[in-house]
Amino acid sequence: MTTFAVTAELPGRAPEMLAEAGEVRDVAGAGRLERGQLLTLVEGVDVAVTMLYDRVDDEFLDAAGPQLRGVCNVAVGFDNVDLAACARRGVVVTNTPGVLDDATADLTFALILAATRRLGEGERLIRAGRPWAWGMNFMVGHDLRGHRLGIVGLGGIGSRVAGRGRAFGMEVAYHSRNESPHAAELEATRLELDELLATSDVVSLHAPLTDATRHLIGARELGLMKPTATLVNTARGAVVDEAALVVALRDGQIATAGLDVFEHEPAVHPGLLELENVVLVPHIGSSTYETRDAMAELAARNAIAIAAGEEPPTPVPLPPG
Repeated sequence: MTTFAVTAELPGRAPEMLAEAGEVRDVAGAGRLERGQLLTLVEGVDVAVTMLYDRVDDEFLDAAGPQLRGVCNVAVGFDNVDLAACARRGVVVTNTPGVLDDATADLTFALILAATRRLGEGERLIRAGRPWAWGMNFMVGHDLRGHRLGIVGLGGIGSRVAGRGRAFGMEVAYHSRNESPHAAELEATRLELDELLATSDVVSLHAPLTDATRHLIGARELGLMKPTATLVNTARGAVVDEAALVVALRDGQIATAGLDVFEHEPAVHPGLLELENVVLVPHIGSSTYETRDAMAELAARNAIAIAAGEEPPTPVPLPPG
């Protein structure tokens, strides 16, 4: 019988789906596992269903054993998985793209609105009980209509953010390694990164975390942006150099930022906590009941397909083994 290891409690129908297909080892309400617990859980299993915080590396694969056939990440990202190590051992890797695009795009646009209209700052003022009065110069922010939205990574999520920007009357530009198939319908202009940063009023990051994109946005790149610009990151925290972002926000190199992800999460750079001009939320881009159910079920379908020797719905391309 196939044995599945599930490293966190899954919502929706996913647990039932896996139980019908084999034996399931799960965390049984234990919450996030310590490293030793994780390695024990995956010993001898055929397929592991993992979370974005589970480091899947040689140690993990050694603990699982040679019969491991698949690692099914419940996330669109897979920077926690050593793809080369999996390829060397013939382990299939999958992720959960597509099903979280709209939820993450909604959250991204919520951050854009919150940052440009100073909503976090305003709520903190009210909750603190500080005196305030309406005035022509009180809590003034920026319009979106007629301004440029720059998307870094016009894929599934980025294209949906761009569509929302168009609905708000924004011009859309994007940067990616290749032409995006979504560009024509969005009337989006492809630019080199430096030009996009220099000309956009809002820059929204949707690039995966790789060696090439780590600190893609650092001091030099922030220095290219308009002093009135907003930076939003709902991709991976380490795409941005947080220390450089603190300086840019503090010194007025850019106006505002909105962050759903952090370089060393759950830790947040203490400098960010001291600033009024940044909106901070705890990695909740895909956090709707409907989306989390869909992510878990897609991961379960991937795991069941691998166990049956079939092609999974959403495999991650692996480097040559």
